[in-house]
Amino acid sequence: MAGGVNKVILIGNLGADPEVRFTPGGQAVANFRIATSDTWTDKNGQKQERTEWHRIVVWGKLAELCGEYLKKGRQCYVEGRLQTREWTDKENRKNYTTEVVANAVTFLGGRDGAGAGAGGGGGGGARGGYSQQRGGGQQQGGYDDYGPPPMGMDEGGGGGGNGGGDDDIPF
Repeated sequence: MAGGVNKVILIGNLGADPEVRFTPGGQAVANFRIATSDTWTDKNGQKQERTEWHRIVVWGKLAELCGEYLKKGRQCYVEGRLQTREWTDKENRKNYTTEVVANAVTFLGGRDGAGAGAGGGGGGGARGGYSQQRGGGQQQGGYDDYGPPPMGMDEGGGGGGNGGGDDDIPF
């Protein structure tokens, strides 16, 4: 196998509303965190639970849609790749952050984050699925703390979302 596989699939709940910003060239970038939980029974018969928090970064039109339709507590399906970036803090110390750069986000449940209800965006039904379309050349320039956009995203706004249907459901 040449190279390797870098693919992440998560289903979790947002810990806060997404933060959407724009690069100097007008490219949208959304940042949010989702929680996933794992439960098990320990050797003493006690139920245990562990929650993991995942940093998600979304670019382009998909980022704008996430900012519009995702809210704290809302469940979503995220598909993307892991990326670690380096940044320097105010005390001039190097820091590293590992995050999921999403290329697909499906809004699950209702708009208020509870149960099935109105769809998120143009997907219809109880689910709204969106994927990042690849377009143009690779973006260059300043990106604040978010790192560069995914390969193939151009400064001119990137791709749009595609309406989701039952074919977008990962299970």
